[in-house]
Amino acid sequence: MRKFAFGRAWRGAVCLTGMLALGGCGLFSHDDGRYDPAPLTEYKAGMSVRQVWSTSIGSGSGLGFVPTVLGNAVYAATPDGSVGKFDLQSGRPIWKSQAGVKLTAGAGSDGTTTAVASPDGDVVAFDDSGKVKWKVRATSDVNIPPVVGYGIVVVRSGDYRIQAFDANNGERLWSVQRPGPALALRSTAQMVLAEGLVITGLPGGKMLAIASDSGNVQWEGTVATPRGASDLERLTDVVGAPRIAGNLLCAVAYQGRIVCFDVTAGGRPIWAKDFSSVSGMTLDQRFAYSADQNSVVNAFALDNGGNVWKQAALKNRQLTAPALLGGALAVGDLDGYVHFLSRSDGSLMARLSVGGGAIVSPPQTTSQGVLVQTGNGNLVLIGTN
Repeated sequence: MRKFAFGRAWRGAVCLTGMLALGGCGLFSHDDGRYDPAPLTEYKAGMSVRQVWSTSIGSGSGLGFVPTVLGNAVYAATPDGSVGKFDLQSGRPIWKSQAGVKLTAGAGSDGTTTAVASPDGDVVAFDDSGKVKWKVRATSDVNIPPVVGYGIVVVRSGDYRIQAFDANNGERLWSVQRPGPALALRSTAQMVLAEGLVITGLPGGKMLAIASDSGNVQWEGTVATPRGASDLERLTDVVGAPRIAGNLLCAVAYQGRIVCFDVTAGGRPIWAKDFSSVSGMTLDQRFAYSADQNSVVNAFALDNGGNVWKQAALKNRQLTAPALLGGALAVGDLDGYVHFLSRSDGSLMARLSVGGGAIVSPPQTTSQGVLVQTGNGNLVLIGTN
C-alpha cells in the first residue's frame, strides 16, 4: 500500500510539473500558448555580472541536489554518485569521491561529515578527506538533501519520516513521523538546522521544529491547509527551505500561502498571504521574495506581508528559488540562464548563461558571489564586475 501511494505521488507530481510548465497532462483541451515560457527580452542593464569559475562535480542534476557552503568550502554531489569538496574562491577540487550508488539527494555537510542519499534510502557519510565513514539505510527513499550539524545527520524520507543518525558512526538516534497525503509534489525542499532545532516543511502544508538532541517536536505550524474535493486539488506542500530573519521564520507552499511566524511569540503567524510556489523563497531585512507557480516573481514586505512588486517578464520559465547578490536577486531558469532582478522594484538588471540545461538547484548566496549548480553537474560561481 505504501509503495503504491508513493508511485501515485510520483505520477501526480510529474503530471503537475508538466501542467504548470506547459498546460499538459490532458487537463487542457488545446494549447493556446499561455503556458509557453516567456521569450527573453531586452532590458536596460543595471549591473554587470561575470562567471568567476566553473568546475565539474560529476554528471546530471536533480531536485534533491543543493550545494552546502561553509566558509571557503563548497560540498556538492550529482546523481551519478559523485561527491566533492571545492574551494569557493577558485573552484579547485579539494577532494572528490564516489558514493558507490546512484544518488537522489546531497550534499549536506558540517565541514567534518558530508552526507548524501540514494533512491533506495541509503545514506552515505564521508569524512573530510573524502573517505566513506559509514553507510546506513533510511526507512524509505530520500529525495531532499540531508542536513548535518550538532553531531547528527538528518534525512527526511518518502514515508514522511524525519530520521537522525549519529554523525560519527551512523547509529540511528531518533525518528519523527507525521501522516502524509496521498499525493506529494516533486519539488525542491530543504531542511534547516538552527538554534539546536531541525526545521522542516512537510507535504500537507505543515512545518515542524524538532529538538536535534532528542527528536522531541518543539513546535508545529501550518503554512497551508489542503482544500478541495480531489487529492490533486488538496495537494499543498511546503517547498524550498524555511527562512529565518531575526525573530521571523518564513515559508511558502504550493497551492497554499506564504507566511511568516514570530518565533519569540510561540510561533504565532504575524502575516500570511494566499500564494502558490513550486520553488521556494528567500528573505532580506525588508522583503520576502518568491516566484509563484507561473514564475512571476513577487516581493512581500517582511513586516506585514504587503505585496511590494511583481515581475512577470520571466513567466513560465520554471524559475528556481531566488538568491541574493548585492542589490539583486538571482534566479535560474529552464534554459540555463541566471537572471538578476532589482530587490527594490523587480526590474531586470542582468542575465548570464551558465549552460548545462535547466537549472533546478536553487542558487546559493556566498561571500564570493552566487553559486549555481547547473543541469549537467557543474558548479559555477557568478560575481559582479
